[in-house]
Amino acid sequence: MTLSYAAHTAIILDFETTGLSPNMGDRAIEIGAVKIEQGQVVDHFQGLMNPGFRVSSFIESYTGITNNMLATAPNCETVMTEFADFIQGYNLIAHNASFDQRFLDAELDRINRRYSGSFCCSMLVARRLYPHATNHKLGTLVHQLALENDGTFHRALADAKMTASLWCHMLDTIEDQYQLSSVPFSVMQKISKTTKASVPSYLQKLKA
Repeated sequence: MTLSYAAHTAIILDFETTGLSPNMGDRAIEIGAVKIEQGQVVDHFQGLMNPGFRVSSFIESYTGITNNMLATAPNCETVMTEFADFIQGYNLIAHNASFDQRFLDAELDRINRRYSGSFCCSMLVARRLYPHATNHKLGTLVHQLALENDGTFHRALADAKMTASLWCHMLDTIEDQYQLSSVPFSVMQKISKTTKASVPSYLQKLKA
């Protein structure tokens, strides 16, 4: 599959996990992802996965994913093998991407798989486009930008869908404000690494 660098074609993913760090032994317990093309969700992936040990009561309460649910779920290796196939050939997006990328890398390392796409963090882009938001948590942005959602938070597929709505909204914001016909993925990556003060001048130059 040819790697797509178009900002309108990408995989947006979200992990639910047993904790904050795979380096401390934490594992993924759910992966959710959507593929967007031209601003539309065209495919999705969702899977619970059994990490091989019981999760804490805090994680059960926070995510709604219980130990009983995980007891009958396939193991991480099975789900991540399927997910590795799903993401091949596409760039990747996540909200607070450093967190999700750490778990993606750790889980794929366990099965000796890699991915060919690049990552972009929707939270970093949002910080630059919407500097006056109360904060840049996904739920806050969804509420303040009046993005469509079903009210479900901290489940992987629901969060991936909301991140997709945010991503498409940001693309529309840039295209409308700077009269651009399209915004490549590489531009979104550049925005995420550019200072807030420099973003307008950077985007203005793209009009030339």
